[in-house]
Amino acid sequence: MSAGPQEAARHDLSALRVIASVGEPLNGEVVVWANATLGRPVHDTWWQTETGAIMIANFAGSEIRPGSMGRPVPGVEAGLLAQGRDGRAHVGHDGHVTVLEGATQGELALRTGWPSMFRGYLAEPERYAACFADGWYLTGDVVRRDEDGWYRFVGRADDVIKSAGHLVGPFEVESTLMRHPAVAEVGVIGVPDATAGEVVKAFVTLRAGTEPTARLNRELLTFARHELGAVAPRSIAFAPALPHTRSGKVMRRLLRARELGLPEGDLSTLENAAAVEVVVS
Repeated sequence: MSAGPQEAARHDLSALRVIASVGEPLNGEVVVWANATLGRPVHDTWWQTETGAIMIANFAGSEIRPGSMGRPVPGVEAGLLAQGRDGRAHVGHDGHVTVLEGATQGELALRTGWPSMFRGYLAEPERYAACFADGWYLTGDVVRRDEDGWYRFVGRADDVIKSAGHLVGPFEVESTLMRHPAVAEVGVIGVPDATAGEVVKAFVTLRAGTEPTARLNRELLTFARHELGAVAPRSIAFAPALPHTRSGKVMRRLLRARELGLPEGDLSTLENAAAVEVVVS
């Protein structure tokens, strides 16, 4: 997307049959772009190392709803659980959880017993036990389900930004900014604020041929406020590239560490260590 449609036009894509995505939530704009530029949509999926296999997917024979990771695969029972104040599924004193019905948002959970379910964390039995409640595996992902049963990723429960009483999922903000025609990629973090607790800051990589100007910065802020209201970014910084792991995930923790001058931690999985040179704040 950042290279422009002319890059795809240089190649013969007639043999391309299917495009699938794993490892990182997929912005709906990417699905629309791929369909128009590559002639195929992207089939997003959801799974974790702990699940051992794809659990939710956009099936080859079904419609694709841009921004949705699909529906549970046959044999997998997924549910959304009511959240507590910390964003995680609320587990009562009796060990029970509340399973939500219909179109709603909650922590994604899987009914235990699928064949590839993990059997433990090495030498961490207590951590393993904490992953389960009332017959469900608690994934730690906050997910929204529509009225037809399609699931959309909102964010990690421990990655949610708490701003002036709002719980803001970084992925939701990123997906919104991705709809602007100048934007190729976004990474969103929360930064401390004396009044709101945290405020949202977005790091934006622009599409090829687009200049990072102060005027564009104001335009993106206005666009985000119109689309998101109170949870829109307070500030936007342009960067020529964002830090990714080798599997393609934007490293939000590294964005936050560099923004706040914190220790960067383990960078062994980082693909492009020099990324995040801010051009215009």
